[in-house]
Amino acid sequence: MQLWRYLYCAIPSLLLLPFAPSAHAQDWVRTGSNLGVEKIRMAAADFKPNSPDPQTPVLKTTFDNTLYNDLANAGIFDMVAKALAPAVTPAAPAEVNLAQWSAAPANAAMLALGSLAVQGGRINVSGYLIDVKEAGAPAIVGKQYGEVATQDNARLIAHKFADEIILRLGGGVNGIAETKIYYVSSRSGVKEIWAMDYDGQGEHAITHLGEVSLSPHVSPDNSRVAFASLGRTGWTIRMYSLVLGRMVSFPSPGGTTISPAWSADGAHIAFSSDRSGDPEIWVSDANGGGAHRVTTFRGPDVSPCWNPKSNSQLAWVSGRTGLPQIYTMEADGANVQRLTDGGYATSPSWSPNGQFLVFAWDRKYGPGAPGNQDIYVMDIASKRWVQLTHDAGRNDFPSWAPDGRHIVFERQTGRQLEIWSMLADGTQQHALTHDGNNTMPGWSWK
Repeated sequence: MQLWRYLYCAIPSLLLLPFAPSAHAQDWVRTGSNLGVEKIRMAAADFKPNSPDPQTPVLKTTFDNTLYNDLANAGIFDMVAKALAPAVTPAAPAEVNLAQWSAAPANAAMLALGSLAVQGGRINVSGYLIDVKEAGAPAIVGKQYGEVATQDNARLIAHKFADEIILRLGGGVNGIAETKIYYVSSRSGVKEIWAMDYDGQGEHAITHLGEVSLSPHVSPDNSRVAFASLGRTGWTIRMYSLVLGRMVSFPSPGGTTISPAWSADGAHIAFSSDRSGDPEIWVSDANGGGAHRVTTFRGPDVSPCWNPKSNSQLAWVSGRTGLPQIYTMEADGANVQRLTDGGYATSPSWSPNGQFLVFAWDRKYGPGAPGNQDIYVMDIASKRWVQLTHDAGRNDFPSWAPDGRHIVFERQTGRQLEIWSMLADGTQQHALTHDGNNTMPGWSWK
């Protein structure tokens, strides 16, 4: 939960938002996030084992399952269930009986196939994507991969191949199978920064500071993670190098300093600091130098995030009118615009195309009010919004995936806090973590 959340005071009654979602609001979310087109009927054949090495079967199973799940999670495919697919394992396009795959019950339009071998301690994969509706057409994708033979690398190769398929068939948008999610977990006894693959696999601790750490955000080049940590001198921004595998220096701007956010070019960091006496939004360069204040109103200003499309706008949360609301402004503090009007709105995250903000919102916040905190997405130009979560615990801290099709968020049910993922239209919601309390997820840029 945000550090400043308890600084806001509840009031008995609230103004409701003067604008509301249109009957077709879900349509523009789907279209804007590239989810509005007809899904491609996709089949993924189990890959053909091409070596007698005893590691081959287990690594092939990991690869096959990962590839299928990556394609199913992409949001742009109608996957052929394994039970409906032909019981064959073609190693190359020449071995494919097109009629088997294109006719009922599979009714596939596209087929991913290939072979996997383990030789000399290395896993080698040949992968292809073909159009089963067009005889004689060349393969759409043909790739060769080789890595040291481990379970992690079997997953890595599957991720790479899936992302290649998604890139070719998904309108030129990179897939997210190789991305990471950074988050806060208390499973070690104290809140530390953790990371996992986009699908919840490979969970591991990043920091081992033994002190409360919050709000992790990874740099656009995936080299550093900025976060806020409560040390002996109070709340400060800390920096962990993913390249060096250790903490690196970042000068404290003074005061209580929280919620760091990287600009899209990696050159600047926005954050909240009360060094001037009131929590305000500040911007510094990536190494902490040149810090300057960009907001000057009374009331807490926290949780900045950059427009990754323009790299010149910030959205943030301000309590200047009482309860927290979402605002936008230019990076120099000009052209302040209020987006929400009423309720309790927090945790904004900007979509990769710059069109939408996703945030947490309790629209009927107040004593005795029947509201709940849910995830909403708003079109910035029109201020139309859509509610993505409904009647499923308390939802907070949404973060866009770099493909613009997925959102990760925190969900609290009872006392349990877990990380969830969904498509940007609110469908395909599923938990990514299942152990301990896990909060504040942030998606890597790639």
